[in-house]
Amino acid sequence: MNFNLECCGGIHDLQSGESWQGARFAAETGRRAAFLSSQPIGCGDIVIISHGGTPSFFADLFAVWKTGACAVCLNQSTTAPELANLVNFIQPRAILTGENSANTDGLTIPIFQLAREKTGSLPPDRAERMGASLDDPALILFTSGTTGAPKGVTHSFRSLLARTALNRTHIGDANLARSLCVLPTHFGHGLIGNCLTPLLAGADLFLHAGMGVKAVPGLGPLLVDNDITFVSSVPTFWKIALKLAKPPAKQTLGQIHIGSAPLSAELWRAVQSWSGTDNVHNMYGITETANWLAGASAETLAPEDGLIGTMWGGSAAIVDGDELRPTGEGELAMQTPALMTGYLKRDDLTREVLRAGWFHTGDTGRIGEDGIIRLIGRRKSEINRAGMKVHPEEIDLLLERHPDVLEACAFGVPDEISGELVGTAITLKNNAVADQAQLRAWCAERIKADCVPDKWFFVAEIPKTDRGKINRDTVMQACLNKKENGT
Repeated sequence: MNFNLECCGGIHDLQSGESWQGARFAAETGRRAAFLSSQPIGCGDIVIISHGGTPSFFADLFAVWKTGACAVCLNQSTTAPELANLVNFIQPRAILTGENSANTDGLTIPIFQLAREKTGSLPPDRAERMGASLDDPALILFTSGTTGAPKGVTHSFRSLLARTALNRTHIGDANLARSLCVLPTHFGHGLIGNCLTPLLAGADLFLHAGMGVKAVPGLGPLLVDNDITFVSSVPTFWKIALKLAKPPAKQTLGQIHIGSAPLSAELWRAVQSWSGTDNVHNMYGITETANWLAGASAETLAPEDGLIGTMWGGSAAIVDGDELRPTGEGELAMQTPALMTGYLKRDDLTREVLRAGWFHTGDTGRIGEDGIIRLIGRRKSEINRAGMKVHPEEIDLLLERHPDVLEACAFGVPDEISGELVGTAITLKNNAVADQAQLRAWCAERIKADCVPDKWFFVAEIPKTDRGKINRDTVMQACLNKKENGT
């Protein structure tokens, strides 16, 4: 798939000071694509990219696409056991690494750092066959399964181009002109919404991936010094920014998005006041629909809890048994040109959520006669930790591998800053001694830091329903009603 990268205004890494203008970006992408094709890597192949948040990452990503292959973008903090599990499942042709990459020790597949590789010689017949069709797989984002059965969301070039085109329509190229990304680039909000959308609009992209507590106080001057016109992040980011950062001395922002987790009306209004613009959107998006599906701007709708506005292309409906209704309350189903093709190698899971062209979200909402959507709650059991999705089933299975753990049940614990923290109830085997520090360290060696439980509860028995099933809400309430074992 060919993109006119020379039209990109440039990619600027605000942490390292590295800046690539469009011509350099295009040339570097072409050089890396030639090397990959000489391996040979091309249409039908899958390539893992185990680093992110830099100009070099985007050169790797577009190089993979230029060959016609499909990219898997991973969190660079993925542990060696997690990566080995994914490699075994995906069977990729290669892994691309950077200066800060996931641990590749023990893997036997080809591993390349394209920034250091010399351009390979490309046979003429190979050059003629480079590129992919619109419906070929382009991107796989894993939403679960790094320690258990993987769940990889597969998007075609068509769905990505549809989503970025819709984003451009609703944001406007003038607002996208100088976009700031403060999120990691291994999930849809950061990668597709914050980065691919402005890049394919020919805008300048400024990177400050994972902007933490130490950097947040400088947010105001950063916006002004770089004339930032667009930024999107999660509620947790703004909760911290409003406490630590002074408002910008000059209003440069044309549009702000907040998404990936529920946004309260109070925080929504506070961001309006801090930023100096009412064009602050609460966004609703899902990885399976290539990020933003719907949005509500405070310019046109008064902020309220759960308000997610109208669809950004496509249709929304309420599931009513085997029927779909355009209004009412119940499970939300969405139809969009940016829909995934399915879950990688998991037709069983795909059939559960894709029915007759509609994606069944698992979220409960309300659609009014005016088409405005309000989100009521999430039916899925996933824990939303500062916008990062944590699947409790994976935590259960991992902890139950520990020799001292008989049974485990993970759940979300409400938290003012992060939205939810990860809590877990633990039943130990006979004669085992509760040691939270040891269990926490054991988990940290096997899963990402975002997934390591924050709250630990050692219990004699984990309550179950009369059918022998665990109700996570019941377990959570029982644990919170007793004193937590540790902090």
